[in-house]
Amino acid sequence: MAMRTAPVVAVGLLGGYLTARETGNRPLGGAVLAAAGVVAGRRWQRTVGPAATAGLTAVYLLGFGASHPLAKKIGAWPSVLSAAATSALAAHVVADRRA
Repeated sequence: MAMRTAPVVAVGLLGGYLTARETGNRPLGGAVLAAAGVVAGRRWQRTVGPAATAGLTAVYLLGFGASHPLAKKIGAWPSVLSAAATSALAAHVVADRRA
């Protein structure tokens, strides 16, 4: 069975946030986020090509970026969960259903 990327991006966003929060080390949280992004991105490149990979990467990174100001309005966990769910849904629809 092919690797699904929706859980990878969700874990990247959730795990990156949790790592940064629990360790107090934001770069370490960023490393978790980046590692998941690389894993998913390599899979996307092989399965859906460069244009879709660029779009999915943008959704992933924009979700990360948007979660910061959104957290001020709705709280940290709801914000991170929203970003993770949006990124995972995009990965599922664009890449994982095709695999």
